[in-house]
Amino acid sequence: MADLIYSPKDILQQEFKNKMRGYDPVEVDEFLDNVIKDYETYAKSILELQEENDRLHAKVAQLSKTQSVVNARVQSELPKSQTVTNFDILKRLSNLEKEVFGKKLHQEVKIEEKTAPIIAENYTHAELENDNERTRQF
Repeated sequence: MADLIYSPKDILQQEFKNKMRGYDPVEVDEFLDNVIKDYETYAKSILELQEENDRLHAKVAQLSKTQSVVNARVQSELPKSQTVTNFDILKRLSNLEKEVFGKKLHQEVKIEEKTAPIIAENYTHAELENDNERTRQF
């Protein structure tokens, strides 16, 4: 901010010489009183804005530090958590496949064990082959 020539106190204490055809001293005093009020208002406004500006700069600096810490933490944790997550998903899928397909295979083996003697009792080996050939023709 540029250096000020007059402060409100300087304006208030300023005295003018009276001349024969000069301005009305009362009018000049009233005008200067209004200038002082405006000057004080501007000075107060500038001070408030500087304080707000300093406060906002401090807040931005704090948020930048916090953001950089969070970003660093996220970047350092991201590959680890992603690897663990992928590994866990693959492990779970493998367990599910074993559970689902393992039961189906186990059931198919039991069914074959039960049906094999029944088929053997009802058909001879030649009849089974004829039956298979007929099915293939369709």
